[in-house]
This record gives sequence, C-alpha cells and structure tokens, in this order.
Amino acid sequence: MKYYLLAGEASGDLHGSNLMKALKKQDPDALFRFWGGDLMTAQGGSLVVHYKDRAIMGFMEVLANLPKISKLFRKCKEDIRAFQPDALIFIDNSGFNLRIAKWAKPKGLNTHYYISPQVWASRSGRVKSIKRNVDHMYVVLPFVKDFYKKFDYDVHFVGHPLLDALDQRVQVAPEKFREEHQMDERPIIALLPGSRKQEIAMMLEVMLSIVDDFPSYQFVIAGAPSQEKEFYHQYIKRNQVHLILNKTYDLLSICHAALVTSGTATLETALFKVPQVVCYKGGWLSYQIAKRIIQLKYISLVNLILDKPVVTELIQDEFNSKRLKEELQHILDDYQRAVLFLDYYDLEMALGGKGASEKTAKLIVASLTN
Repeated sequence: MKYYLLAGEASGDLHGSNLMKALKKQDPDALFRFWGGDLMTAQGGSLVVHYKDRAIMGFMEVLANLPKISKLFRKCKEDIRAFQPDALIFIDNSGFNLRIAKWAKPKGLNTHYYISPQVWASRSGRVKSIKRNVDHMYVVLPFVKDFYKKFDYDVHFVGHPLLDALDQRVQVAPEKFREEHQMDERPIIALLPGSRKQEIAMMLEVMLSIVDDFPSYQFVIAGAPSQEKEFYHQYIKRNQVHLILNKTYDLLSICHAALVTSGTATLETALFKVPQVVCYKGGWLSYQIAKRIIQLKYISLVNLILDKPVVTELIQDEFNSKRLKEELQHILDDYQRAVLFLDYYDLEMALGGKGASEKTAKLIVASLTN
C-alpha cells in the first residue's frame, strides 16, 4: 500500500515516525511519501517538504506569508495527485491539513486524521466539515471522543502517542549528561520556550529575567530541533544559562522543575513527572483574536485532561517576572511537589496506556484491506 503523510512540526514528525514504524509492521510492503522531518525520513520513503520550511505561527504572521502558504498548498495537491496514495494521513497541524482534506475527499482519496484538530477548543462548527472530509479520525485525548459523539461522529480513541515515545527512548545517565554539557551539581530548571522564532524570543525574555533570583539552581534552555544554535546565542550571551539542542527528553528526565510554553511540551513535562509552570504570551492582536475564539477553562493539556488546575498557567499579562518568580518558588516546595506528583499519576492513567501508534496503524490497514 502507498501512504502519504502530512505533519507540520516537530511533534508531528515524532508521532508520524512512530506511526510509520507501526505501519511497516502491519504492511511490510508499505511505501511512504510525506511532509515531515528527520525522524520520519529515518523510517524510509520520500520527504517532500521539511516542517522547518513552513513554520509560521500567529494570525498576522500567516497574513504576511500568504503567497508562500498558497504555493505550499499547490505543491501539496500536485504531489498527492501524482503519488495516488491508498491512504492520505493527516497528523495534527489543522490549519494546513483540513484544507487539504477538503480538497482530497471529493477526489476519492481515503482520508485519515491522526491527532484530532482542536475543534473542541474553538470553532466547533468545523466538525461538520471534518465529518464530511475525514473518513477515519484517531483521537489521543479521552475527552475528545465524547466531544465528537455530540455531533454523531464515531471516532477512535487510541491513547496518546507520547506514552510510546517515552517508552522507547534510551535512558540517559544523569552524571554523564551533566559532564557532557559542562553542568555542575546544582538542581536543573529547564526552560522550554517553544519551537518557533517569534515564540522563543517572546518567552525567553521573561523566563531568563528570573535566573539571578535562583542562584542555587542552574537554568538550561531546551533548544528546539527546528532552530539552529546561533539563534540562541543572543540570549545566552546575556545570561548565565546552558543551551542543549534537540535533547529535550534527556533534559526533562534529570531536571528538578521546568518553565514551559503552552503546547504539547506541557504534557511531555508532566509525563516525566517534572513540576512545571505553564507560560504563554502572544502578539497583542493575535492574542485578542485567540481569546475571542478559544472557549476553554485552561490552555495546558494537563489541566484540560484532568479538568482542574493542576499546573499554574501564566497567560499574556500574567506572564511577567514577578508572577513567574512566585510560581517557580511554589513548585520548588517539597509539599507542593508531592501533591503535583499524585495528579501526574492520575494524568497518566487517563491517557489510556501505551500503544497508540500500533492501534492506529492496525485500524488504518484494516480499513484498506476489509
């Protein structure tokens, strides 16, 4: 069978690579063509466009890059048409993928969506279009299946692929890791400022402003795989911090606490049982628009899944040096950490266990062979 996969960022590349690995077990003759990254490339097949070449965030940024985006849509449609896949698989990245799905379904292509668009967070009216254009939906959060049920759309809850990714990783020796990256014995506070340049610049400014207030700890920036080391130099020069590129999981496995930009990283941090403060700040106009569209009590996946304020969220104006310092001190307290660990255990249980990639691969292949 021929599979065409569309992933648009680092997390999609990770989950896409594990799905490809699982598909090869179910279908040894699988042929892949994809938009993704280095991890998917390692699984074989042909990379069409790397996610680094289309990392655009924010409403204003999208408007400024409309010609580039239009060209990518044309390229994608032409390439899919030439490849004629047996299964077209979308991985998250709804802004791009839902438009391709709308084009693809009337062409008779078999459409699958792995990791649902966040219609449960905003613009639920899109469900009607999704139901029409996506033959098979695989959701990774337990409450999302119930959400779709309200619209008479039967979807598959497969568990969260992060559990697979964490289970497969090679364990790092803390002493060796510290020595390799020239770190001392002080406890580590990890800084996860996001993956896109605009986001990183905005988040790091505040995160780094409190470094001098915690001399008993060493701060380490988790560099995104989508960025080069040189980009971070402007921040490192002004602050006594370490930078470690493309080893976020290794860093999380040995750190004491973390300051994390809202997104998948909040869930990753929780699964490593690391106390965290969730942070978010966007451009003023983008934030004002998002605030009116997104109807949620929380922005972090941890709080959304457990439906209670497990981790503190500092959003927009609340994300400032004073509040960040207060909340970091809070999660360094032993009692508060113990309470958080209990909630993290409940979170892992709610995610449905390991095997998301295997379950999804089996469902995809079964849909093509039955």
